[in-house]
Amino acid sequence: MVGVHGQIKDSFRSISSPARGLFKDNGSRFIACAYPVETETEVKEIVDSLKKEYHDARHHCYAYRLGYLGDRFRANDDGEPSGSAGRPILGQIDSRGLSDILIVVVRYFGGIKLGIPGLIRAYRTASADALDNSQVVEKVAAMHFRLHFGYMDMNDVMKTVKDLDLSVSGQDFGMDCRMDVSVRLSLADTFLERMEKTGGCRVEETGMP
Repeated sequence: MVGVHGQIKDSFRSISSPARGLFKDNGSRFIACAYPVETETEVKEIVDSLKKEYHDARHHCYAYRLGYLGDRFRANDDGEPSGSAGRPILGQIDSRGLSDILIVVVRYFGGIKLGIPGLIRAYRTASADALDNSQVVEKVAAMHFRLHFGYMDMNDVMKTVKDLDLSVSGQDFGMDCRMDVSVRLSLADTFLERMEKTGGCRVEETGMP
């Protein structure tokens, strides 16, 4: 994704740690649980865990948005009327411009039906309360590379790491040198150009979150 001035947009907003919110209406309780997540696997594990923790609740509705582009998302009503739960939850995530986030709202039914407008208000308000109690942070999307090089190229490699302020997650300076680095998307082209000029360095792409 390209932002203003032709630069690649590689930063986005998420939350730093789990947070909770609460809304009550006519005896029903809506407990909102917000989590920072990066994968659908994490989402499933958290939802399953909350279903066990709140096993006596009527509904466990949720929504999530993932990735620096926010292009992976889902809204789940878990038995509530279509569009009355998951969509309002997702709407709160989107209204704050967040990604890599999951919100699950657990509902304990109070015996009085709230109607679709009432449900929308309840799920929206509970989600907003959880987000009000969370800390928003900036995350940076990065690509991960493994560098293979000899001692003769070490100075050039280390200079690139320092100049581009790369994050190093692992290194091995044995018979052959190896280093694992993370490169933010907006610097990926520059990084690859510099590595290409370091003739003895082989670059292996290992993934991108």
